[in-house]
Amino acid sequence: MRPRTRLTVFGFGAAGTAALFTAGTLGLPEFGGSLHPYADRAVAQAVRQGTPNAVASVTFDQRAFDTLGEEVVLLAAAVAAVVLLRAVRREEEDEGAAPRRGPAEVSDALRIVGYLLLPLTLLTGVYVVAHGHQSPGGGFQGGVVLGTAIHLLYLAGDYPALRRLRPLPVFEAAEAAAAAAFVVVALAAAGAAATGRVPALNTAVGVEVGCALVLLLGKFFDQALLVREQHRPKPGPGPGAGPGAGGGGEAR
Repeated sequence: MRPRTRLTVFGFGAAGTAALFTAGTLGLPEFGGSLHPYADRAVAQAVRQGTPNAVASVTFDQRAFDTLGEEVVLLAAAVAAVVLLRAVRREEEDEGAAPRRGPAEVSDALRIVGYLLLPLTLLTGVYVVAHGHQSPGGGFQGGVVLGTAIHLLYLAGDYPALRRLRPLPVFEAAEAAAAAAFVVVALAAAGAAATGRVPALNTAVGVEVGCALVLLLGKFFDQALLVREQHRPKPGPGPGAGPGAGGGGEAR
C-alpha cells in the first residue's frame, strides 16, 4: 500500500472515530449534575442481585459479553506473539544461546530487593484476584500483578532463574485452559445473577491475564536478548594473530 493510500485510509478512520467520540461526549449528562442514568441502573442492579462489588456486577453480569470479548482479544494477542516470535528458538540454535543477565550486572541492593519483593508481589496478586468480588480489584488487575511479579527476577539479574520459574509451554496451556473455563462458567450461568460465580470468573480471568502477560513478556525478552547478543562486538584476534594463525586460515 502506498503512503498516500495509507494516509487516506487513516484519515477516514480518524474522522469516523472523532465523529463518534464527539457524539458520545455531547450525549453525556452534565458534569456535576444530579442525573446519572448509567450509575443509577448499574448500582441498582448490583444491589438487587446482592453483589457486594458493583464493579464486579457490571463486569461479569451486566456487560459479561464485553468481558468475554476482552478475554478473547488478550488470548489472540498472546497467541499471535508466540507464533510470530517462535523463530527465536531456531535463531538461537544458529547464532548461539541468548545472553543471560548475570548478578554482576546489577547491584547487591537491587538483587536483594527483587528477591524480597517477589513473594510479596505474588501474594498481593493472589489477594487482589481472590477478593475482587468484595473489594476493588479482580481478575484483570490481579492477573497483571501476577504476570509482572514473576519478572522481578529479571530485574534482580537472575534470568536463568526466571526461565526456570516460567516454562512458557506450561503457561501457554494454562492460558488456554483458563480462557476455556471462563467461557464455560459464563455460558453455564447465562441469565442468572453474577453473585455466586464472580469468584470463579475472577480466578479464570486472573489466570488467563497473568499467563498472557508472562507469554508476551517472555517472548519479547527472548527476542530482545537475542538481538543484543547478535549486535555485541565479537572479540578480535590476539596480538600477533594473522590470517593463518592457529592453522584455521585459508591458504591464499
